[in-house]
Amino acid sequence: MRTLGILVAALTCALLFYAMGDFPPWADPGSAAHTHVSPRYIEKTMEETSVPNAVTAVLADYRGFDTMFETTVIFAAGVVCFFILRLPKKEGPIFRRYRHTLTGMTIRVKCTRKIPPVLEEFEMIDNLWAPHDLIIKTSCRILVPFLQLFGLYVIAHGHHSPGGGFQGGVILGASMILLAISHDLRTALARMGEKVHALLCPIGVLIYAGTGALCLVLGRDFLDYGALAGILHVDPVTARSHGILIVEIGVGLAVMATMIWIYNNISSRGEYDEGL
Repeated sequence: MRTLGILVAALTCALLFYAMGDFPPWADPGSAAHTHVSPRYIEKTMEETSVPNAVTAVLADYRGFDTMFETTVIFAAGVVCFFILRLPKKEGPIFRRYRHTLTGMTIRVKCTRKIPPVLEEFEMIDNLWAPHDLIIKTSCRILVPFLQLFGLYVIAHGHHSPGGGFQGGVILGASMILLAISHDLRTALARMGEKVHALLCPIGVLIYAGTGALCLVLGRDFLDYGALAGILHVDPVTARSHGILIVEIGVGLAVMATMIWIYNNISSRGEYDEGL
């Protein structure tokens, strides 16, 4: 199997190098990208999409198919990570470690229920426990809401300034990962559980593809957001702007959930028990 994998990778690499021969020379001013593609996007973006940020218009409208499949690849990465790393729930009793908050003494408690017991003057810790810094925990807990607010702003304001679904989704995902690192994985899972991640990933892709399918139902091309004008009660140009925002929200959800999903599986070795 390993030899087959190396052979497939080598053949793919050779094919890519062979295809490079058809590329125009580096920085060739006569290439298609420089002669008519880029000038048209720069000159017509505002007129056709009502979006000042040409990058967002290209990614979510002119090149919407490519971005949709990029989002699908991100979702597939999370699914693959889940199937490779996620371990089934252990049958039988689970053992948890507790630390006395005053003396520092640790004990090992047998848990027969999903919810671990609450012991007075004891806090539940991981097997490889390190003392948490109060300043770091408090600072991160205060910082997380502002990070999430900024992530939402980046998604919503990607039409007018640098940003969009990918960038905003990364910020939202990083905020939950920061909470898991500064506290523990259980704290982060209490805010956003595994089932939520598993649902948000496909929902983000479904929002993107569903918007394109709705355009087909309304008699236009796939991802031709002008078809939404009648539903949104705006002109076709403004409808393209609103359609871009809708698919960017889907991208943000998929990216955020996939980041958290992958981190949780890697940090806990698929057990969702202790984490980092």
